Amino acid sequence: MTERLICGQVVTFPGDPFATAPTEAVQVDSAGAVLVRDGRIAGVGPAAALRAAHPRAAVEDMGPALILPGFVDAHVHYPQTAIIASWGKRLIDWLNTYTFPEEMRFADPAHAAETAARYFDLTLSEGTTTMCSFCTIHPESVEAFFAEALRRGQRVAGGKTCMDRNAPESLRDTAQSAHDDSKALLERWHGRGRISYAITPRFTPTSTPDQLEALGSLWADHPDCLMQTHLSEQVDEIAWVRDLHPDARDYLDTYEAHGILGPGALFGHAIHLEPREKDRLREAGAALIHCPTSNTFIGSGLFDMGGLRRDGHLVGLATDTGGGSSFSMLRTMAAAYEIGQLRGTPLHAAQLLWLATQGSARAMRMDDQIGALQAGLEADIIALDLASTPAIAQRAARAEDVWEQIFATIMMGDDRAVRAVWIAGDRRRG
Repeated sequence: MTERLICGQVVTFPGDPFATAPTEAVQVDSAGAVLVRDGRIAGVGPAAALRAAHPRAAVEDMGPALILPGFVDAHVHYPQTAIIASWGKRLIDWLNTYTFPEEMRFADPAHAAETAARYFDLTLSEGTTTMCSFCTIHPESVEAFFAEALRRGQRVAGGKTCMDRNAPESLRDTAQSAHDDSKALLERWHGRGRISYAITPRFTPTSTPDQLEALGSLWADHPDCLMQTHLSEQVDEIAWVRDLHPDARDYLDTYEAHGILGPGALFGHAIHLEPREKDRLREAGAALIHCPTSNTFIGSGLFDMGGLRRDGHLVGLATDTGGGSSFSMLRTMAAAYEIGQLRGTPLHAAQLLWLATQGSARAMRMDDQIGALQAGLEADIIALDLASTPAIAQRAARAEDVWEQIFATIMMGDDRAVRAVWIAGDRRRG
């Protein structure tokens, strides 16, 4: 049995900072510690008390660094790693110009493996320890993503992206092959190590009703899996769905009619929702995934975090690599704050931290495993330097409390702020 004490300013989440005063729901112990034993958190509390109770534990004293759960990125496209920050397109043109040509390359297992390794390296440097990724239509892309996650011991979710229309021929499958390939991958990988499978129709425009029906049937057979797709990202996308499905009540209905709605559903973007859609998403227990840098980068719109959370929706936070313009969850939190300002509902630093950790873990139905520094959970932990650059340090020096310090790092921080990363208790950075 090995024990380790990670000491610093420890962040815990006694409550939901959208349901109560943010600084009461998220607390910071300036002299705290996390006790790690065999890959899990064994205790959290004052450093002095834990040192006294566990005198043989190896101590990693991070000084004034902020000790947090690892960041959880609830919606990414790891195959778009190489095309991040590509100029000047909206959604449909983005897919045709950048995404589809790049995804064709993932039929090559070597290319998929190299990209997966690079993606995990980049996200580790940003403090992200868990993500939910779309792969490509190729089973090889899923194998590469999961194999790399298994090698690193990371908790991830992902799945084969299914498309049988409105995509290049080499990126189309069929209703039957989408079902069969997804089923085979699910049976091979779901529950192996720290891996979860996510059934993955890209979105209604690229999946026929037959394919959606087949994937809905697969999800009904495996309800412990996640289901991820896109919903109401751009107004021209919604118009396209209306043309394809003139009898549907709304965009969500094209999924709901085929069994693709329920607990464990992750709907990326969800910006331009109708009242009925909002009601059904909440009633069904589905999660909405906010992708702020993507929503601004490709001109989609402003997510209504304040209104949706007030009405009881389950919301996660995500980079949406590579439509999103950064691998960093710090930058993603900053963008979420900026969008909140534009909507008149600025988010507190405590709310932003919660969204990037426990909120996203809850959206992915993984909050019983990750997303908080709590005894029994897996020891995915990061340490943030709250004075990582001269610009941040000079602002932090003027801060009146720790939340002002944290906010400066959220707004101006990057990978230099990520001082250390532990995955299942094993230190991987710093």
